Amino acid sequence: MKEKELENLFGKLQGQFDIEEPELGHQDRFLEKLNQSKGVVTLQKTKKTWWKPLSIAASIALVVALGFQQITKERSVREQVVEIAPEVSQTEFHFTSLIQEQVQVLENSKAPENEQLVDDTLKQLAKLEADYKNLEQDLINGGNDKIILNAMIINFQTRIDLLQEVLTNIEEIKNLKSNNDANFTI
Repeated sequence: MKEKELENLFGKLQGQFDIEEPELGHQDRFLEKLNQSKGVVTLQKTKKTWWKPLSIAASIALVVALGFQQITKERSVREQVVEIAPEVSQTEFHFTSLIQEQVQVLENSKAPENEQLVDDTLKQLAKLEADYKNLEQDLINGGNDKIILNAMIINFQTRIDLLQEVLTNIEEIKNLKSNNDANFTI
């Protein structure tokens, strides 16, 4: 009979059972209360999570560092020169593109008979470029704007003149070689 009574009892209570899972840490809290009721003292401390505040602090520090870097970001030499003399930008673009074209022609015309001439010319161009960088720095440092700008233009013109002269010399070398080859017949 007891089995029937149990079945009736469970039949009446069906759908009323608590099937939810206990909250996180329920077992630890239960054991702690049980130990306290028995008079047992536990030495285990609860874990404190430091990663959340630490990650928030790290995020804030990162945002502040990036903001500070953006504020104190130094402008490039080119930006400073353009700010001082806006016309430099257009002039420099024009001269630079012309020089690059002529340097490409010079490098394409490199041959064993003019190799030394081409190498020396490229070295001279590198020196003139370094001088130009120094002129830019002088302009930024507050030198006489008109004199420095004039020197910058003369630097570009010197490079162009050098390239034209060397390219003319290379053409003369080619013509002399072809004339000498034409004069020799076997």
